[in-house]
Amino acid sequence: MLAAQNGGDAMPSLSIGKLAKASEVKVPTIRFYEQIGLLPPPERAANDRRLFGPDAVRRLAFIKHARQLGFPIEAIRTLLDLADDPERDCADANALAREQLIAVDRKIAQLEALRSELKRMAEATCQGAASDCRVIEALSDHSLCEADHPEPVRASI
Repeated sequence: MLAAQNGGDAMPSLSIGKLAKASEVKVPTIRFYEQIGLLPPPERAANDRRLFGPDAVRRLAFIKHARQLGFPIEAIRTLLDLADDPERDCADANALAREQLIAVDRKIAQLEALRSELKRMAEATCQGAASDCRVIEALSDHSLCEADHPEPVRASI
């Protein structure tokens, strides 16, 4: 579907810089996606410059959107494979979306716990020396926290 939409387009004509501008994806990221196989190798001009067609713009838009939604690279690879074969059952795509929703819910719960603890620390304001500071004290001794708060999940966009 993503690769098959070309349908008679002329020779690819976008340089990697123009592709980056058209897709709003940085050149190093495009090269990375090529390297890991999310973006197929482009056509090459006689001078060996990469030349990309409209399919690359669509594929990068798909990848970028999936990354914005937090999908990991391997899930995106599977989703691209599904998109490239429109006759396949979409059960795998549904399962990946459910897994990502669970991951997002887990991140939200972690962030809410972090917010609660930070709010508690910030509201326990003190005046005076740092040696009497409740924020410093709480950061120095995790047992003073009201709830366990694992390391936050970093956004991977």
